[in-house]
Amino acid sequence: MSGFDFSKRDSFGSRMGVIMAAAGSAVGLGNIWRFPYILGENGGGAFLIIYLVIIFAIGIPVMMSELVIGRRTQRNPVGAFRMLSSRRPWFLVGMMGIVAAFMILAFYTAVAGWTLEYIYQILAGGIQGKSSAELTVMFDSFRSESLRPALWFSIFLLATAGIVLGGVRKGIEKSTKVLMPLLFILLVLMCIKSLTLPGAGRGVEFLFRPDFSKITGTTVLMALGQAFFSLSIGMGTLITYGSYIPADNKLASTAVQVSMVDLFIAVLAGLAIFPAVFAFGISPASGEALTFIVLPGIFQQVSGGMIFAFAFFFLLAIAALTSTISVMEVIVAYFSEQLNMSRRTAIIIATASMFILGISASLSWGVMRDVKLFNLNIFDLFNFTTANILLPLGGLLIVAFLGWFFPGHAVRDELSNGGTLRVRYYSLYRFIIRFIAPVAIALVFLNGLGLLRF
Repeated sequence: MSGFDFSKRDSFGSRMGVIMAAAGSAVGLGNIWRFPYILGENGGGAFLIIYLVIIFAIGIPVMMSELVIGRRTQRNPVGAFRMLSSRRPWFLVGMMGIVAAFMILAFYTAVAGWTLEYIYQILAGGIQGKSSAELTVMFDSFRSESLRPALWFSIFLLATAGIVLGGVRKGIEKSTKVLMPLLFILLVLMCIKSLTLPGAGRGVEFLFRPDFSKITGTTVLMALGQAFFSLSIGMGTLITYGSYIPADNKLASTAVQVSMVDLFIAVLAGLAIFPAVFAFGISPASGEALTFIVLPGIFQQVSGGMIFAFAFFFLLAIAALTSTISVMEVIVAYFSEQLNMSRRTAIIIATASMFILGISASLSWGVMRDVKLFNLNIFDLFNFTTANILLPLGGLLIVAFLGWFFPGHAVRDELSNGGTLRVRYYSLYRFIIRFIAPVAIALVFLNGLGLLRF
């Protein structure tokens, strides 16, 4: 048994703090880096509609489930399942979330470090005058080095640890209340600039006019997978944050508001990127290169381009930071509560262990390029394992637990705040959690493993 004193456990101090922190966890590179290029590769507006349906039909109910588990127990993911499932091995679901958190933080912080490199290059004039081919060489050359990727990763990791060290209320909540509005303001300014470019209307049309002829089963599965990646479902973050939510908070409203902020930021990112992409005749299906090669080339061709280039990569860094602090908190909460460490000790050990994993990921194209497993380098292995196995499997087991093993009256009690709120949606929610969500998540899981193709 843990000797942790749960009576001294920290918590969020306000409703706005809950929303900003949870939204900060959800809003990240998944919205601004990953969502635009996945949308671009899957038909634009039609993908957006499917994604919106999935968020409401599956994403929000699953998010509510994780928040219920967290607040009901006021424990980290492992402690929560131990508390709710007695002697049954459901705690392994929580352990899977901890493993996922380690892997995600490793490769995610590596990518976040790339944004710092680009901020540096913009300030130093390193991207000005470069052609697309030269920008490609610059990006590949940077990733192939050893010093700079490791340096930027380390700086970002230390920034993350510094915020988490401040605690839930004074560190995470306080920082996200500043970072999230700043992120929104920067995105709006980027949208205004992008929408005023000649030919920008084609990008808006691409984003919002659906072309259902491009919809396939794979498109739907991509939307499902993106929803899980973006909303931080299945990795224990929402269980951990849910454990810090006060008893009078309306969990359903919080889940809806966080999901809508997440979706709104993703759409704003699309409005900031696609009008510019179309204005300069670039393919919207440029993949991951869209962010680190295509957009820097576009910024050079607009007035005040370097200012907006700086704003964009600063925006990416902020979005990444609001996510990395939430993932690190999962690890720190586990170390503190299950291994009975002080918060400071837990953060030091988490940071040190993450340094080893993350450096390995950030050097996957450098000195560790030949270290491969299943023909994947360390970065790609962490990315594939979390996105295709741990997150969907974790989400599947969480909804299975709440839908079939955890008493329904206890779930209703948590959603209704002890019977003080009306939960007219409960029957529909229960049906989704027991039947719809497990099937949908299972399809994503099988697709990610290559066992199912449409």
